Amino acid sequence: MPSLIEQAYEKGKPGWKSMLEYTVELHKKCTREPAPPFQYAWEEIGTGYCYGPAYGHIDLTHAALDTLRYEPIHAKNQILNYLSLQTADGLIPGCIWFKEGEVKWSTVKGHPPFWPVAVQDFYDLYGDVDFLKTAYKALLRQIGWFETKRKAEYEGYYYIDLWKKVWESGVDDGIRYVNATPGPYACVDATAHVYQMHVYAAQWAGLLDMPVESEKWQTRAKQLAEFMRVALFDEETALFHDIWSVNNTRNRHLTFEGMWPMIVGAATMEQANRVIDENVLNPKRFFTNHPIPTIALEDPAFELRMWRGPSWNCITYWVARGCTLYGRNDAAKIILERALDSTAEQFIKTGTLWEFYHPHGGQQTELQRKPYTEFNQPCREYMGHNPLIAMTDLWASLN
Repeated sequence: MPSLIEQAYEKGKPGWKSMLEYTVELHKKCTREPAPPFQYAWEEIGTGYCYGPAYGHIDLTHAALDTLRYEPIHAKNQILNYLSLQTADGLIPGCIWFKEGEVKWSTVKGHPPFWPVAVQDFYDLYGDVDFLKTAYKALLRQIGWFETKRKAEYEGYYYIDLWKKVWESGVDDGIRYVNATPGPYACVDATAHVYQMHVYAAQWAGLLDMPVESEKWQTRAKQLAEFMRVALFDEETALFHDIWSVNNTRNRHLTFEGMWPMIVGAATMEQANRVIDENVLNPKRFFTNHPIPTIALEDPAFELRMWRGPSWNCITYWVARGCTLYGRNDAAKIILERALDSTAEQFIKTGTLWEFYHPHGGQQTELQRKPYTEFNQPCREYMGHNPLIAMTDLWASLN
């Protein structure tokens, strides 16, 4: 009987096999022995990451999702390593940096809370109640941190990038913040992410036989969903936007962040289908050779620069998952297949996995990272944004 990882190869197209084999080897190469502050072996973001070695952020969730069906203990331990750094006020830090024998991380800046998705997927597969209990306690503390530290004026939540360009949102140099007025204003991504936290809090409380708590979290999730549906959706663009730009055409951009309420299941069915049909599957916007570009092709701000045009496999994966929540397996299947095809073609050409990709399938050397730094090319040997095994699994499961 073939091993689990061999089964993963068999699920995909023949042209993906060498890329997937390299992905497995890169996971191994990125995994380091236990060392303080971690109790378990830890997987760095990527051996080619220009600021590495580093651990955590949204990259950690992608690595866990990529390995949880084939190396479940490794995937679980990545989450446990990360949650062990949670502070008393509920903050879970972003990146953990290993530099010259020192380990550093921010005690004031958080990160997008994607990790509960990996916990839920793990529970669905293995039914690990003790792990769920640990995760539930950490999730409640992190919700508390967002309530006290990132609650927006009136409703919703924000990332501190509105004040300081420290890229807590995970979107470095994000175009949405260029003309934004600093203030506690609702960000579409942060609000959607916190909504999703409440959805999982409700679900986990129910699984742990705490119906009163479950109902409390459900109620709050419904409030946030209604806010996004009414206040953040724009009929003209068929996307969701930040509160400061939704009615301001000068500051409004067509960015992938506008898909987050669909990705997490907060959009209405009508809104989700409009996001998918008018944006995800629109070749003038996000349906490129390698979907999903971070900014729509027809947006004047589009350029071949980090988070302002190139495609990230992790984002394509999240968009695909969102499509499946609304029964749009057709959209999920085709964007996954295009992204995997394009990644495999680049792997054949270059022999590596990249931090982000050319949306038209062009030369990776055409892409810029951060022109004002010494690192102005996408990083090679990058694991954290390439959940290629998880993408293949999802692709194979869709009709």
